[in-house]
Amino acid sequence: MASFAASDACAQDVVTAEAELARVDELARRLAASRRLMVLSGAGVSTDSGIPDYRDEAGQWKHRQPMRFQEFSRSLGARQRYWARSLAGFQRMDAARPNRAHLALAELESRVELDLLVTQNVDGLHQQAGSRNVLDLHGRLDLVECLGCRGELSRREFQAHLSDLNPSFRARPSFVKPDGDAELGALDTSKFLVPPCTRCGGILKPAVVFFGESVPAARVARSMAALAEAQALLIVGSSLMVFSGYRFAREAVRRDVPVLIVNRGKTRADEIATLKVSLPVGEVLPQLVEALGVRG
Repeated sequence: MASFAASDACAQDVVTAEAELARVDELARRLAASRRLMVLSGAGVSTDSGIPDYRDEAGQWKHRQPMRFQEFSRSLGARQRYWARSLAGFQRMDAARPNRAHLALAELESRVELDLLVTQNVDGLHQQAGSRNVLDLHGRLDLVECLGCRGELSRREFQAHLSDLNPSFRARPSFVKPDGDAELGALDTSKFLVPPCTRCGGILKPAVVFFGESVPAARVARSMAALAEAQALLIVGSSLMVFSGYRFAREAVRRDVPVLIVNRGKTRADEIATLKVSLPVGEVLPQLVEALGVRG
């Protein structure tokens, strides 16, 4: 009986794989027919670069949720915990390099009319891969901003300053999140020194949108303008569980723009998607580039 069950499971896996491959072909045909394209990317695009995503295939949190903006801005202790963890985690983020998904999207942009690549990621890997029309919806981790005067400075410069101020701080993170925040266990950070802005004495934070913080209206407006001109919305590597990304899928449906999704797990837009391919983006995107005949 067990052998029959195993055989049935294998046969079902083959059927599922064939169905997904057929969807890849259909996705390529739809993209080829779309003269203007908007892409929305999420954490799943960067996992092959060694940057983990937030959620599992069911859309549930894998680890502790990110620090909220209200906690960071109101509590010195929260900022000490955040910057201590980030000091330990940023090195891994800074060392990450583009993978084949990033490279495929950059190549796609160089050969077709990809109006805008809106990314929910803060790692800058799309730009490193060669993509030019990129909008960093949630900001960039390689910059630090002041909540007072809105001045900016390089994260690498700030990283060196943090290290100089805390020479005895040593920590090996057990896990680093997509925003560079690291898991350090029960480490005491009450003595960790966090410098203020040198211009105005204000609070410094990464130039990224924290949970509980709004995406700047200008970024949303630019994304919506691109979507208004698009003939298809391609969503890659995002569960769309946060509204900042899901809003674009919903707006595309309202405008009768096809919503095409490549994501291995569940997404919030599964029920409204025109087509979904449930395979890793690192496998699918290079196949799409090749199928579209744009590989150099």
